[in-house]
Amino acid sequence: MDSTMNGEVRIGDGVVPKHEQLRILLAETIARDFAPGDAFPSERRLCLDHGVSRVTVRAAVGELERDGLLTRVRGKGTYVAARTARSRLHLASFHDDMRRLGLTPTTVVLEVALTTGPPEAVRALGQGPDGRCWHLRRLRVADGVPMSIDDAWYDAEQVPDLDVHDLSGSVYGILQEHYRLPIDRAEQTVAAQQADEASAVLLGIPAGRPILVFDRTSSSGDRPVEYTVSRYRGDRYELHMSLDRSWA
Repeated sequence: MDSTMNGEVRIGDGVVPKHEQLRILLAETIARDFAPGDAFPSERRLCLDHGVSRVTVRAAVGELERDGLLTRVRGKGTYVAARTARSRLHLASFHDDMRRLGLTPTTVVLEVALTTGPPEAVRALGQGPDGRCWHLRRLRVADGVPMSIDDAWYDAEQVPDLDVHDLSGSVYGILQEHYRLPIDRAEQTVAAQQADEASAVLLGIPAGRPILVFDRTSSSGDRPVEYTVSRYRGDRYELHMSLDRSWA
């Protein structure tokens, strides 16, 4: 992306497609300059402001709609949507996911402990009876609003000194850079539950409110590396997925 003489950011040729450059720029603009319900500039205005074609604008705006940042009202125009985080069902860290949605992520580390994992973590990580795990418990926040509580377990043999790292950022980045364990696949289930008392206090909601519980085993190649249980606020987080018809 290049800058114009008047300070407007222009979209340029490069490795990143133009519509993706524009999507990133518009998501940042929405987070910084717009409130829910505000009218969003027209396609023509966006074309003129950023020096791109209408095809590029439509692709970027369509992505922002699917991400839940914009909504179209037939016959009236495009508006900034309510600030519910709509995540696509894909493999990404919380920080990367929230930044994609134009939200500012922060993490509060609640606990780091070397322990014996619960049975479900031991099974997921393929450990023996004497295996030890790092248990990492974190509160995830987006734009100052509590979003989720993550309980994650890691095989201590694979990451023996995990506790010496800054765990308030992306653990996936640490796993790749320091342990040569890039996370490239995962198995995940999602269930609806009611928030228990302890979770409700951390998430800032009344006990009994609906939450989404993610149960995920993440791997690097064929090696299971992380077992995580994440509890997300049902009123602040939703999932988006694209489906097509395939035949077995």
